[in-house]
Amino acid sequence: MSTAHSISERGGPGGLPVPRLAFDEFMAFGPRALIRADVPVVITLPKGTEGLGRKGVAERLGDMMVTLFTEPSNKQNAERWTTKEIRLREFFEDDRFQNDPGTWNRIVSNFRNSPADVNAVLGFDAERLFDYRHPMNAANLWISHRGVFTQSHFDELENFNIALEGRKRFVLAPPGFREYYPRSLKQGFGDKSRVFDFDDVDRRRYPKLASKLAQRRELILEPGQMLYLPLGWWHQAESLDEMNINMNFWLRDPKILRRPYVLGVALYTAAYRKLKGVYNYEPTKAAS
Repeated sequence: MSTAHSISERGGPGGLPVPRLAFDEFMAFGPRALIRADVPVVITLPKGTEGLGRKGVAERLGDMMVTLFTEPSNKQNAERWTTKEIRLREFFEDDRFQNDPGTWNRIVSNFRNSPADVNAVLGFDAERLFDYRHPMNAANLWISHRGVFTQSHFDELENFNIALEGRKRFVLAPPGFREYYPRSLKQGFGDKSRVFDFDDVDRRRYPKLASKLAQRRELILEPGQMLYLPLGWWHQAESLDEMNINMNFWLRDPKILRRPYVLGVALYTAAYRKLKGVYNYEPTKAAS
């Protein structure tokens, strides 16, 4: 029986059903089976897998240098976010980073070079599952406040996203390229749609998008759940609670060779980011 057919399904708040797996089923299949199935899946982590929580993350990783993304609190913002390096404790201690009504702030840090910290944050051994220390893979810590919105885009990597604190709403849509009206590749936006928000679509202006959005999935990722999101799938996310803490693992996979538009955009965007000095998720140094 194939992985896709042996997974139980439950509908999300809208769109097509999102398959669900218990953690022991996920362990029996393994990440590679899900990658081959190539459909989003939500996995429930074992009870008691709570990790450090907000206070524990602040205490253990407070001195770690992280990247602060800042942008206007506007879902239709057409400009690139700005970034700066700060210590993680600054984000928790400075009220402006979490309560400025005109600004969205989020933290990201690829701390794959600190496997003991990754395991402590999660509450289980992630390296044996995801091999995230392999070159070009990543283990990212994401922290955001209520309302922070990530516009529609696709990743060139297989994505396993774990909610540790707070809920996050995802809208997912299947692979495609021209149907999504991609933004300027030359400006490093080739992985992003001109339709910033799939909940707010001018169907007369973007008629080709209708067939893809008919296959959309919508879900709210709860603490203690993990979302598998295949490379090339379009998605957007919105933080729903006062504080959202997520870990995600990005994994390279040969599947990208079957999606030449994803590969082409990935290669160009990597070169663009390096040339322009745009943040590119390089691993941070281990926390002291």
